[in-house]
Parts: sequence; structure tokens; C-alpha cells
Amino acid sequence: MLILVKKLLSILLKYGIPVVISLGLAYFFYANVDMDAIAKSVREDVNWWWFVPVIVVSIFSHIFRALRWRLQLRAIDVHPPLSAIINSIFGTYFVNLLVPRLGEVWRSGYIANREKAPFTKVLGSMVGDRLSDTVTVLLLTVVTFFLAQNAFMKFMSQRNGSGEAGSMFTTWWFWVIVVLGVLGVAALVWLYRTKSQNKLVQKLQSIVRNLWEGFYSITKMKGKWWFLLYTILIWGCYFLQLYLASFAFNCTKDLGVIAILVLFVLSSIGMAVPSNGGMGPWQYAIMFGLAIYGVGTLPLTNPYNPEASAFAWVVWGIQTLLLIVLGIYAFIYMEIDRRRIASGKVKIATEIENPQQ
Repeated sequence: MLILVKKLLSILLKYGIPVVISLGLAYFFYANVDMDAIAKSVREDVNWWWFVPVIVVSIFSHIFRALRWRLQLRAIDVHPPLSAIINSIFGTYFVNLLVPRLGEVWRSGYIANREKAPFTKVLGSMVGDRLSDTVTVLLLTVVTFFLAQNAFMKFMSQRNGSGEAGSMFTTWWFWVIVVLGVLGVAALVWLYRTKSQNKLVQKLQSIVRNLWEGFYSITKMKGKWWFLLYTILIWGCYFLQLYLASFAFNCTKDLGVIAILVLFVLSSIGMAVPSNGGMGPWQYAIMFGLAIYGVGTLPLTNPYNPEASAFAWVVWGIQTLLLIVLGIYAFIYMEIDRRRIASGKVKIATEIENPQQ
């Protein structure tokens, strides 16, 4: 009975909390803003044609991600066709809309099952894939922080009522971030090297080591420079989506590259919050970034934020609709592919290399 209760609690914590976060933030937004003003902004201020290239670029981002993952799968001697990998990526984001973070596990299971490969090996390659994204976001955050420091400082000074921008190097919060970052790195190094016999420490140490080994394995595989190129293309597409979408709105078409980069980094960090497809955290991160550049104000639920709200929810809505369409296509493809494999019309790589007698 106790084991069953623990399993139920684990499921609720893993999958229930993200749903609560998404619905809670969405309701809080809906209950505290002028929906009529947002609807008017959508009707009058949006040039929908800009979303055509946004959709095209978004699809290419998934293709580049599939090409990058194929490099890692080849490194562990798993060789699915590119079409299967692309559709597994489409399916991943569709599943994440339903149950956050489950998509990555699902795609690992799909490829492992299709190719008759060990699930843990495929899952390990996915962990390396996601770790590279985490490192990319961290690097982008640092670069953006320096490029946009004047806008950040001006915003902070206005919030403090001082009216002086100053330098971020003289602010207490900058040094708090630096100190916390140093302490975090030191803690990770200690966990990696410590010989402690404490069970909790050993468990954390195992996690850190596995994550590091999963990421470090990228440097040993064939085609690592292609891996780097695909990473740049993936995140370049992500940024380009948002940059192109900014031209669809009167309130954002003149913001410029640096401002959109700030929105991009903040929204990428917002996606780290467990929620269904980023619903809630993504919009609030975008609206906060827009407030830094004078589009809307704080608090984010201010009734006078219809343009910022419209931008955040329309862009997210278009992207989500695309993920749903691609996900439906992917699952139809997978069913057809499964039947072709079952009928013997398609031979998987494992069967070709190791024919059963």
C-alpha cells in the first residue's frame, strides 16, 4: 500500500504540478487583463502573413534537431532512417503539450523499440542532446546580459526611481548572481570529485557524473563539428522565428535585434519551468522582456498591456498549433511505418545487420 501511495505521489509531482502551473498562470492572466483590448489588438495590429516564414523556419529547426540527434544515435550504433527521427521530434513536442518532459522519454522509447536497441543507450543520447541545449542557453544568457546591459540598467533604475542607469558591475544583484554562479560551479565540482559515503551525496554525485559523461561523449563522437553546426542552426532558427514574428506586430516591428534577443533568452529560460508546452511561463517571460523595452508595463497583469499580451499569446498560439499539426502527422506516419515493418516491406538496420535464422 505504501509503495502504491509513493508511486501515486511521484506521478502527481512529476505530471500534476506542471499542469497546475500552466492552468494557474493562464487563469491568473485571464482574470486580470482586459481581454476585449487584447482581442482588438489582435484584430487591428497583426500582419498574419509574417507567420508563413515563421512556420517554415520552425519546421527546419525540428529537421536540424533530428539531424543532430542522428549523429548521437550513430555513435551508439543505432541507425534509424532520418524520416523516423524527424517524426520522433515532431511527436516529442506534441507529447510535451500533453505531459511536460514526457516527450523526450517517449521519443527515446519509440526509436529504441523501432530499432530493437537498448532503451537506456538511446535515452543517454537524448540526455546529451538536451544538455547541449542547456549549455547553449547559458552561453546565450551571458552574451545577451552583456549586450543588453544598458537596457537592463535603465529599466532597473526606473523601477527603483533613481533615473540613473549606471553600470551593472556596480549593482548588488549582479554580484549576487556572480557569487551564486561560482558557488554552483564549486558545488558541482565537489560532487563530481568527492569520496563521501553519504547516500544522498552519492546519489547526487551519480547524477552529476552521468550528466557530465553524457555531455562529454559528444566530444568523442564522429561528426562533432557537424553537431556544433546543427546546434547553431537549431538555435538560430529558434531566434529567427521570434525575430520574424516581431514584424507581424506594430508594437514590436521596430524593437531591433538586441531587444528580440533579450525576449528570446528570457523565453528560453521560461521554458525551463515545467508547464504544458511553456503555457504561462513563456508568455510572462516575453511580456517581461517587452516591458524592459517600453512595450507594456509592470505588473504584467496591468490592463494597459493589451499589445504585449497579444504578442505573447498569438506567437505562442501559432507555434502550438503547428506542433499539434506536426504531431498528428507524425503519429499517422508512425502507424504506417509500423505496418510496413510488420509486413516486411521495410527492414530495420538491426535486422539487416543481424538477420534472424
